[in-house]
Amino acid sequence: MQTRYKQAFNQSKAAFVPFTVLGWPDAERCYQTIKTMIDEGATALELGVAFSDPVADGPVIQQATTEVLDSGFDVEQAFRLLCRVRAYNASVPIGLLTYLNVVLARGAEQFFEEAARCGVDSVLIADLPPDAADEVAPHADAHGVALVFIVSPLTTTDRLSKIAGLSKAYIYVVSRLGITGAQETHDDQLEQLLERTKKVTAVPMLVGFGISSPSAARNMLAIGADGVISGSKVIEIIRQDAAPGYPLLSRFLQDMRAAISDKI
Repeated sequence: MQTRYKQAFNQSKAAFVPFTVLGWPDAERCYQTIKTMIDEGATALELGVAFSDPVADGPVIQQATTEVLDSGFDVEQAFRLLCRVRAYNASVPIGLLTYLNVVLARGAEQFFEEAARCGVDSVLIADLPPDAADEVAPHADAHGVALVFIVSPLTTTDRLSKIAGLSKAYIYVVSRLGITGAQETHDDQLEQLLERTKKVTAVPMLVGFGISSPSAARNMLAIGADGVISGSKVIEIIRQDAAPGYPLLSRFLQDMRAAISDKI
């Protein structure tokens, strides 16, 4: 399954990965949202599994997550939706973003078995440090699902090397310290972090947090990122996009895809 990432990254000058929360605003509209992402040329998908205490997420994504949980949409339904997405498209890489309690509540072995059955290629467990990865890594490896880890400007060289050794799909690079959100600011040390990471791994580096416009995407590519992840802005747009065909979302995805394609 990890070959889907390799194929997708090889076919793209740079990667554009949109994010949404599974089950939001509801199961059917979420499916239509994800279809739109695929149809508009997303390099890969990052899809959140709702959790009651999403400490890495900003207010926009937290609100969407709360609405999903309040609706009763659960992990079982999330996997059903994922299987439906994979049936729609066999080649786009699918990554999950979740938290350790979600994985352990289902049982790590069962979680990764179900993820693999639905065609999931990677799982980022936001609160799982690399030093504790042994608890879930064997189950992920057994089912061909790559674990994804986060690095920030504060990541030490030793920790960066460990993450590089565990990473098979991509590394999630946060553009700034803190939580997700559409604000376009990034840490002054980000370029140095990208340079440090390239010295220890050839795995693609995708930058997230505050990537909400084509100019922000181009800025990230200009300082060495291999692609960008955009989440909060997507959620904000979907809240406004009630028209059939999701025209506002389609335009945003097209503009971001064009910005990525313009990489020199």
